[in-house]
Amino acid sequence: MSSRKTPGLNTQSTADIAFLLLCYFLMVSTMDQQSGLQRLLPPMPTEKQKTEDTKVNKRNIIIVRINSSDRLFAGDQLLDVSQLKDKIKEFITNPNDDPNLPEKEKKFIEGFGEYPVSKGIISLQNDRGTSYNAYIAVQNELVRAVNEVRAEFCKQHYGKPYQNLTEDQQKIVREAIPQKISEAEPKDVTKK
Repeated sequence: MSSRKTPGLNTQSTADIAFLLLCYFLMVSTMDQQSGLQRLLPPMPTEKQKTEDTKVNKRNIIIVRINSSDRLFAGDQLLDVSQLKDKIKEFITNPNDDPNLPEKEKKFIEGFGEYPVSKGIISLQNDRGTSYNAYIAVQNELVRAVNEVRAEFCKQHYGKPYQNLTEDQQKIVREAIPQKISEAEPKDVTKK
């Protein structure tokens, strides 16, 4: 019997093929993008600038609290997250001029004219034990409420969605429907 040798495999190009496959998958796959909350922070005060405490009428503030059990309170009412958007929309717009809801101030908006702008401020307070998911869900509902009020303003005054407006028109919408969300430092809300 003859002894046969098994021919070896040519593996010289295997590394090149693996590298090309790796490059291909890196180019065609999508990476998870980190998402965050978009907030426009006020500019830092200069050293010479005095900081003044401004007094806000109690009716112009709604306090949204999330406790360590992820229970949500808007004002004194216990709410589900799905109910928060409608509560905030009513707070912002004050459609029936309710004396318990925020005041409206006639403001001249350049390029638009006078418009009654709400003085409403949403104060978000959360507990140190609040879960991240509950916090983000509440943040999303607050922003969704403001965006829906803005969308209604756009439809009523411009007849098209916010995204289709010019930059000047978008600025007018932001001035007419400001997004005033104040976040307090996390504390133990359950003790209150």
